[in-house]
Amino acid sequence: MSATDRASRGRAARNKGKVGEREFAALCREHGYDAQRTAQNRGKTGDAGDVEGLPGIHVEVKRTETLRLWDALEQSKRDAAADKRGGIPIVAHRPNKRPWVVIMEAEDFFALYRAWDNARACSLASKR
Repeated sequence: MSATDRASRGRAARNKGKVGEREFAALCREHGYDAQRTAQNRGKTGDAGDVEGLPGIHVEVKRTETLRLWDALEQSKRDAAADKRGGIPIVAHRPNKRPWVVIMEAEDFFALYRAWDNARACSLASKR
């Protein structure tokens, strides 16, 4: 493969990544969150998530057919630790012709679920 071909493939992958970040930000907005792609918002600094607007969540977007799951999650965890605001590290992933999925560590999932379950229990108790 020539250097020109490699450069072209690299550009295509970066463009697909940008498109994925915009798609996931749009999905967040559809669900009522004022989310934006970070590079559009405040530049790519290496410590910010790919998408901002989900308070308490650090988003790494992967728009690829084959996801290297552990590498992606480690990147999100590293970037979340570098980001002064912290946040639960997640990976938002979507291959072609598939829906978005969110990947996170089980401990983070159970913390979110516990918070949701406690809020639900309080809501049910207040209705009695």
